[in-house]
Amino acid sequence: MANGILIVDDAAFMRMMIKDVLTKNGFTIAGEAENGVKAIDAFKESSPDLVIMDITMPEMDGIQAVKEIKKLDNSARIIMCSAMGQQAMVIEAIQAGAKDFIVKPFQPERIVEAVKKVLG
Repeated sequence: MANGILIVDDAAFMRMMIKDVLTKNGFTIAGEAENGVKAIDAFKESSPDLVIMDITMPEMDGIQAVKEIKKLDNSARIIMCSAMGQQAMVIEAIQAGAKDFIVKPFQPERIVEAVKKVLG
């Protein structure tokens, strides 16, 4: 994994938690962003191997950001995060190009499993 993982969530504690789980499991962090607009900029800058993206964020939601990132790089690998009860949004995210999704509250092993699966 050359460029690492970009973590996108509007909650700083969520980004910190995901980063902690990933680094403890040997993954590299490419960067962080707190909304879809900043996620697109960070994606352009770091060309991450994978993006972990929250769905519900200010300025630009995760689904719109996935669509924009996929326009930049159709092979971009993205895992969506959503709270319970957002199944319709998860389906929309997968249709937009997300490879997998994790449900909040996170189980650390589920984050690792999703990342390993998507990175192959």
